[in-house]
Amino acid sequence: MRVEGARASVAEEKLRRYRESLSEAHQAFLRPPVFDSVEAERLHRKQRLAGAFRLFAKFGFGEGVAGHITARDPEYANRFWVNPLAMHFGRIRVSDLLLVDGDGRVLEGAYPVNPAAFGIHSEIHRARPDVVAVAHAHSVYGRAWSTLGRLLDPITQDACAFYGDHVLSGDYDGAPVSADEGQLLASVLGSCKAAILRNHGLLTVGQSVEACVWWFVAMERCCQIQLLAEAAGSPHRVPDEVAEDTFRIQGNAGIGWFNFLPLWNMISGEQPDLFE
Repeated sequence: MRVEGARASVAEEKLRRYRESLSEAHQAFLRPPVFDSVEAERLHRKQRLAGAFRLFAKFGFGEGVAGHITARDPEYANRFWVNPLAMHFGRIRVSDLLLVDGDGRVLEGAYPVNPAAFGIHSEIHRARPDVVAVAHAHSVYGRAWSTLGRLLDPITQDACAFYGDHVLSGDYDGAPVSADEGQLLASVLGSCKAAILRNHGLLTVGQSVEACVWWFVAMERCCQIQLLAEAAGSPHRVPDEVAEDTFRIQGNAGIGWFNFLPLWNMISGEQPDLFE
């Protein structure tokens, strides 16, 4: 649900005041980088993608051969970079990433591609030109929450980042490996940034690798928190109008990108071999 009319104006005014409270240096720091060449942008995306896999490994999101993150190539819109099949997230380097085209052919890389990764991600990238990255993994709390068949409630500030901007997929009918299943998921996702896949797990998208990965980490934590809160009692919902206001500030692509930076600083410093 989106708040219209007078309430939307109040939310916009609050967001304007928030932005004006930031110094010029702070506002500049909030902006994603601008690149002088497509080669520089490609390297940046690949580095962030390799770092994202290291983070997923660190947070325990890897399980068997399940899970994948893709980053659209900045030069060829119908191609994306993805993890090799059966390589542990914690071992992936920039040089290990695969470049896959819209027909599923591996153009660069020495490993095969996960059919599920291609089936899901290719159709989302095709349906959403605004999306640079797509992430899906079998995280513990995301899977647990997905069995309940419910959207997340706005019970914390962090959960408000997904208010009205995530969807619930249809009933689980097996591992999604075909283009038809990918098209269905892309249709269900619509213009939202996240989906809860029933009896399966979480999926997020972003206008940058950074935002996409942050939304996945944040959504996993929101699932954990709501499970804990409901186990302890009856959590209080943030009022809808406040949730909407908070979404406008906390749920936009720039804030998603910005929230990833501490994670990047940590993983790139701890595991510099990811750049190889």
